[in-house]
Amino acid sequence: MPLFFRKKKPSDDARKRLEYQMCLAKEAGADDVLDISKCELSEVPYGAFATCKVLQKKVLIIHTNNLTSLVPKSCSLLSLITVKVLDLHDNQLASLPDDIGQLTSLQVLNLERNLLKCLPQSIGDLAQLQMLNVKGNKLKELPATVSGLRSLRTLDISENVLQELPRVLAHVRTLETLTLDASSMTYPSPDICSAGTESIQQFLCKECGIAYYPPSQYLLPALESDGGGPSVDGVDRAVHKYLEEESEWQNKFLDYEKRKEKKMQEKLEFERRLNMGQREHALLVQQINSQKDEILQTVREDQMRLEEGLTKHQRYLEEERLKLLQQLKEAEQGVASRIQKLLEDNQRQKQSSDILKSLENERIRMEQLMAITQEETEHLRRREVASAMQQMLAESYKNKLIQMTYESRRQDLVNQACSSLAEMDQKFQQILAWQQLDQNKAVSQILQQIEMQKAAFEALQVKKDLMHRQIRNQIKLIETELLQLTQLELKRQELDTETLQGVITEQRQALGYLLQQLLKEKKQREEELRQILLEMEEKSETKQENYWLIQYQRLVNQKALSLKLQEEGLEQQLVNLLIELSAEQYVPVFAHHRISLQALSTMTASDLEKIGVTEAGLQRAILKRAQEILAVAKTIPELLRVVDAEGPAAPEPSAPLEEPPSPVVPTAPLAQWDKNKSECVVCMEQEVR
Repeated sequence: MPLFFRKKKPSDDARKRLEYQMCLAKEAGADDVLDISKCELSEVPYGAFATCKVLQKKVLIIHTNNLTSLVPKSCSLLSLITVKVLDLHDNQLASLPDDIGQLTSLQVLNLERNLLKCLPQSIGDLAQLQMLNVKGNKLKELPATVSGLRSLRTLDISENVLQELPRVLAHVRTLETLTLDASSMTYPSPDICSAGTESIQQFLCKECGIAYYPPSQYLLPALESDGGGPSVDGVDRAVHKYLEEESEWQNKFLDYEKRKEKKMQEKLEFERRLNMGQREHALLVQQINSQKDEILQTVREDQMRLEEGLTKHQRYLEEERLKLLQQLKEAEQGVASRIQKLLEDNQRQKQSSDILKSLENERIRMEQLMAITQEETEHLRRREVASAMQQMLAESYKNKLIQMTYESRRQDLVNQACSSLAEMDQKFQQILAWQQLDQNKAVSQILQQIEMQKAAFEALQVKKDLMHRQIRNQIKLIETELLQLTQLELKRQELDTETLQGVITEQRQALGYLLQQLLKEKKQREEELRQILLEMEEKSETKQENYWLIQYQRLVNQKALSLKLQEEGLEQQLVNLLIELSAEQYVPVFAHHRISLQALSTMTASDLEKIGVTEAGLQRAILKRAQEILAVAKTIPELLRVVDAEGPAAPEPSAPLEEPPSPVVPTAPLAQWDKNKSECVVCMEQEVR
């Protein structure tokens, strides 16, 4: 059983009833009745005690509540000293106050259907109590002090666990009606209890050794105010007084019933008016609803027309959206295939062992370049080489200045600070000063300064290096793919769709990782070229004149790889086939084995694997492409002759040729690009300026 429990709050109706009854009891001209029944009370409110004390109420009705005690804290039972009728039936009272005997005016006490287990000893002090109802409780016995109830006329102790009556009950001579459960009694016996109140009293008087007299002989003397002996006049006065009081009580109850009937009539009248108002309101609501239905019908027809038009427009937009999504899907598939191809090419280049051999051959060739012959010294074209160096240095220095300016601008954007105007002016003045230099003066200065000659040779060496060029081409291709991915993502943002968004993210991550690897390889190759330059500088003869000019001229006069391969007998269409499939690293292998297109068409995948082409996908692609070229050549034989006849001897260049474009380009069509929404392909945030 919990030590603490939350009291249940009374409902709004019960609270309103309590307030109404309290106000009714305090009105001027109110009767002596205080009725706070059916108010869901857990304890008697303090205001009820105060009202009974101040207004001297005689009837207190508190039945059908949740009372567990009669007197709450901070209240005294003496406040009910004037109460004659106390109705407490249908509550949860487990006990009565020990000082209940202080209610000396009490005549009626109704305790029916409670939880009483015993009655207090002071119950015998209620000398004027005429009716005591304790039906439906848990009483096991009656206290011996009930003999002091000398005015008791009615006693109801049925529906209890009581089995014996006290003998002292025989002293209650005024008892007229005694109600009990005869079948469960043991003393007196069930037969005596079934015979009635008179038989029970006779039995108890006999047990106590006193004579039995009917209650009518003791009732009138009990109603007398004084304790003198009975007389005829006194009895008449007592009977008259009792009748008057009885008549007065009846009149009061009749008045109460009349007021109750009047209140009921007023309530019925109010309900009638309320029903009339509700009917009028219902009629008005019905009229409004009919008008509303008409308006709704009109609105519904308009809405149906709008919905039909909207449905047609939405259907058209959906068709356009599906078409655009199909185009985006095709573009994405093209991007995915090209990315997969790039990844395969990169993996193929990493796994190839011929790269190491080509690097070693390149190193041997560079060592051979260090040896300068007398013939090269005599045929040195100083002016032409110096002019070419001047162009190379100017271009290199201009690129460096542009890169420095771009880095400065990017750093300023990150730090949100303005760079110094003086430094920017100085940089631009340097650029203008370089542009205004006299070419003859620059050529003469280059001829005199070894460091400048060395810088020009370094720039040309990086530009002519085959591996460095391949890395640059792959970086450009990856940047192009990143740009197309960015355009696709912007299109998807405009369409507000997330289809294949995860695939695009994975592709971007793969391309970013591949771009980082290529940048590292580019930096590593530049370091290797610088190391070769340092070795050349260490091994050069100290007194050798025009050493770097001769090296520059030799590098310029060096024939392209395609020309060398043609001299060795490798077909140009075969070279183009390998470049198209991003397999240019296998060009020396095909040239070494002197493989032609005709021989390639008869080879199998195992034959290609024997000569060093280990990738299965690349093997199938090379064989398929070779068969296609030969099939076209059989239809149009002039194609092979035209290609073989091309390639006339070019004059020996005095300046480096421009770098050829990337051999591998994207095959998918570029998406339409909105210039106003251009975006950086690296950070994906700031717009390109």
